[in-house]
Amino acid sequence: MFDLDPRLASDTFDVCALPLSRVLLMNDARYPWIILVPARPGLVELHDLTDDDYAVLSGEIRNASARMATLFRAHKMNVAALGNMVPQLHVHVIARQPEDAAWPAPVWGKGDAVPYEAAQAEERLRQIRDALDGL
Repeated sequence: MFDLDPRLASDTFDVCALPLSRVLLMNDARYPWIILVPARPGLVELHDLTDDDYAVLSGEIRNASARMATLFRAHKMNVAALGNMVPQLHVHVIARQPEDAAWPAPVWGKGDAVPYEAAQAEERLRQIRDALDGL
């Protein structure tokens, strides 16, 4: 049975479900930042996926990245599967701008997260759900 890692659950908002992945919004208003988590138990690394699930996840990453880039007029998209802090396989998709808080460095370890205010979170969730609709 698939269970979301407790740290991911506590640091994110639920956005939607794709055919393979659960999509989460990172609770850091500094960046448009989603996380795709393949809804399969026991996955740690990309090579743990079946060939079919790997192909599906690759498509979900590509499509989510393209839609996030368009929605947020990203200068650059950062896509990464690190897993150093949370071992459960998950993929970060972050729309970046030269004026963002960490540019040009990676977002990890750059300052403290700025949690969304309730109304701001609802609006960001609506935007992303609309953008990912139909994937």
